[in-house]
Amino acid sequence: MRDGSVDGLVDGSVAAQPTRRGTGAGRYLGWLVLSIVALVLAAALAVTIGPADVSLTDVAASLGGHAGLPGLPAVPPLTDSIVWQLRLPRVLTAAMVGAGLALCGAVMQSVTRNPLADPYLLGLSSGASLGAVCVVILGVSFALPAAAFLGALAALVATLSIARVGGTITPGRAVLSGLAIAQLGAAGTSFVIFWAAKGDSYREILNWLLGSLAGSSWTTVAISAGALAVVGTGIVLAATRLDAFTFGDTAAASLGIDVNRTRWALLAAVALLTGAMVSVSGSIGFVGLILPHLVRGLSGPGHRRLLPLAVVLGALFLVIADTVARTVFDPRELPVGIITAFIGVPVFIVLIKSRKAAAWA
Repeated sequence: MRDGSVDGLVDGSVAAQPTRRGTGAGRYLGWLVLSIVALVLAAALAVTIGPADVSLTDVAASLGGHAGLPGLPAVPPLTDSIVWQLRLPRVLTAAMVGAGLALCGAVMQSVTRNPLADPYLLGLSSGASLGAVCVVILGVSFALPAAAFLGALAALVATLSIARVGGTITPGRAVLSGLAIAQLGAAGTSFVIFWAAKGDSYREILNWLLGSLAGSSWTTVAISAGALAVVGTGIVLAATRLDAFTFGDTAAASLGIDVNRTRWALLAAVALLTGAMVSVSGSIGFVGLILPHLVRGLSGPGHRRLLPLAVVLGALFLVIADTVARTVFDPRELPVGIITAFIGVPVFIVLIKSRKAAAWA
């Protein structure tokens, strides 16, 4: 009953307005279906785009062959390798990372009540970067995802430990502690690069720091998809509790929400999911900052609608951005973080100027 009350308050609808509510639900469902169709089409087309010509028929035949479906045309071994070993894992990893970062951004903005919050606010990106750089310098790049994930978790622990020094942990204190840890992690990363990086390791580190999906494989698909399925599902199921934070801690407590426990459980979930995504992609900016704002214009503020649509549009956005990154300057490839920044900064400026962004401030 209480969760339902939260939804009613946030959606701004009452029982006396069934027509308006039905119209809003139908429009949202239309956007969700359209977004899913666009994501599937974009992913399929992304697999076909590259230096080697691959058709949609080749993609379908390759996928069907690996799925064991009979009666499909034979695919040349080289084409099959391009689809199955190179392009498909990269496209799927991009989709999972985009979905995860957009989801984490929506949660961070709601829990902290800060429209400028993003998944890296607690120093997670800097911690992950330091861990990743260390293993690259040591010549054990195969351990990069694990090192980045552990670095992100270490940064979270350090952030919360500093925030606890002054007494009770508050969102504001946690954010300030996160900024301090982010600067410390950035300084540590710069020191390691200055002291030990050279040659190929320097280029590999630079690509990772700028955000790159060039090293995607079925392992990175498993990591990102597993994290999104387990942690992301838990976050989506907590949508009604997130709605309660829209009106502040007092209103949430009056609706029966254990404010502190819920907030830190959600922040821990965001940290785990962000750490997993950063570990396979590097630091990709603006996805978690911009996408939630854009999605709110389509779904409204209610998180039961906001979170699923943010997942789909985040995936769609990063699939398109990564396809541009690897093809627009062919044969050279840009880190996808550069593309997201080129797109994100103008959108961010527009959001700052809009009345909707001003209402959040």
